[in-house]
Amino acid sequence: MQYRGTACILQLFINSLNKRREIVRNRTEESQQQKSVRDLRIGESGEISSLNDPEMALKLLEMGCIPGAEVKLNSKAPFGDPVTIIVNDYTLSLRLDEAETILLK
Repeated sequence: MQYRGTACILQLFINSLNKRREIVRNRTEESQQQKSVRDLRIGESGEISSLNDPEMALKLLEMGCIPGAEVKLNSKAPFGDPVTIIVNDYTLSLRLDEAETILLK
């Protein structure tokens, strides 16, 4: 009798973990499918939809990278890092990992 209760609790715990894994997997797939500034080619532009990294978001917001703003990839360094973007008539230089946190519509 005691084993049935334990097995039931264990099964509920396993189901809960599986649901959490599925939620995390879906979020990861969504962010991988969404285009970022890193994916732009020189001369291409896009509209900022969100900022992916909470720590970097404050710095980017202060530099004018706000959701709804138009962003254009201006240039890339010879080895691809850093890149320069134009936001609100300002030219900003970003590392690729920083540019990846700016998600586009």
